[in-house]
Amino acid sequence: MVYEIHEPRVVIVGGGLVGLSAALFLRYHGVAVTLVERRVTTSPQPKARRVNIRTMELFRQIGIAEEVFAAAADLAEFQAMAAGPTLAEAERLPFTLPGGVPEWDTITPTAACLCAQDTLEPVLRRLGEERGADIRFGVECVEFTEDATGLHVTLRSADGSMSVMRAAWLIAADGAASPIRRRLGIARSGRGSLGRAVNVYFRADLSDAVRGREFNLCQIENPVTPGAFLSVDGRYRWIFSTAVDIDRPADDWAEVVREALGVPDAHPEILSVLTWEPGMFVADAYRSGRVFLTGDAAHVMPPYAAAGANTGIQDAHNLSWKLGWVLRGDANPTLLDSYHTERHPTGWHIADQSSIRTPDLRRMTTDSTDGTPLADPIALILGTRYATGALVPDGSPHTMTRLDLHGQPGTRLPHRFSTDGRSTLDLIGTDFVLLTGPDGEAWQSARQSVHVHALDESWCYTVDVERSGAVLVRPDQIIAWRVETLPHDPGGAVRHVLGDVTSAHRR
Repeated sequence: MVYEIHEPRVVIVGGGLVGLSAALFLRYHGVAVTLVERRVTTSPQPKARRVNIRTMELFRQIGIAEEVFAAAADLAEFQAMAAGPTLAEAERLPFTLPGGVPEWDTITPTAACLCAQDTLEPVLRRLGEERGADIRFGVECVEFTEDATGLHVTLRSADGSMSVMRAAWLIAADGAASPIRRRLGIARSGRGSLGRAVNVYFRADLSDAVRGREFNLCQIENPVTPGAFLSVDGRYRWIFSTAVDIDRPADDWAEVVREALGVPDAHPEILSVLTWEPGMFVADAYRSGRVFLTGDAAHVMPPYAAAGANTGIQDAHNLSWKLGWVLRGDANPTLLDSYHTERHPTGWHIADQSSIRTPDLRRMTTDSTDGTPLADPIALILGTRYATGALVPDGSPHTMTRLDLHGQPGTRLPHRFSTDGRSTLDLIGTDFVLLTGPDGEAWQSARQSVHVHALDESWCYTVDVERSGAVLVRPDQIIAWRVETLPHDPGGAVRHVLGDVTSAHRR
């Protein structure tokens, strides 16, 4: 048995999109991190494909957005939805949103993209290794024990050799079946199973068949082979998903896919047939001692809002700055309690909203399956709010019927481009930032505690403060505090609030 003693570090169990993103976020905050994954390589399956605009904002913050866009280049033109009796007869559907299509530059500095999981994971793995993360595939976490100052994590390599690593904290990103969650005895709640479905992953050159009608999803509307086609690389790799006759013999799927394609000269090569269970299962606790649940280990949701992996990546982003601040001694460990306080209600809401959305592309953004009101799709991505946690609530209203970002504590900082081309989001790094109005010179006295940036009067309107007011923004781009006008002692006020927030005294 080998005992590995390192500087205080975080161990991540699970090398999928969430675990690899967590490693990158932790390295951004200067945290030593070891990631272990029992598989010997990244996922061979396409699985998740949509990287939403909030996730891309987070990748932009840590400087990897352009590499992700490069990996997504094959599907850059495959954003549309289509529908028809077969793929050959399908027509593109008009892109609509309940509140109208926004001017994207006014709400975000980046764009969403499509990048299949088996394409994106190797990119994230390489970037993590380049940035100093210790990433070990073919290594399984078989046991962990916790004491007052950390954990002993027992690891087994593919060759059977065993080692024990000392860790300060452990992040479980080990999937929906999460052995770590089960070991901790954390129950799950939610709507439960919503049925069964199957994904048929196949290869066929369909570039001519889809040219001029490129799509992300193509709904097949016929009684014999209903389902949907998903683009994986826009030419050779595709998925056919259906909830009808999912247990048919594997040899029958090629003919089913051929009929749904309606392309006479297509010869689909079936690569894999995977059954899956859409459903809502949310862990009752996201934290147990020194262990934190992220991604599918914390929340399983149907894919109908394309939110599962994105929500998990955003879990990791929320947690990483808090671990970084605690490990470098700038925050009380009680700050880590706010991870569950903030992310559990958010994960529940997004999972619930995903569960009530219909897979029918014609009605997905307008009709729910049980009459529960749908949140605005853009609000679901950018506009959720932490009601309590590492922030100072101010009682201001908030809605999910539209994107409602006006500087409310607990919401994502509103994006505005400045004359130099930077977004307000680009001002946020690894520390807290105070964004003031143009008459807030006295706020400069807070520079010893936080970074201070003075913005123009239009910014004051954006966040509902006077010209001398300010908002305090956390490293995860979430507003922690808003003050309408300059207080008597601005530097002291900032120090007091920062102390409260980094101890998460306010619940």
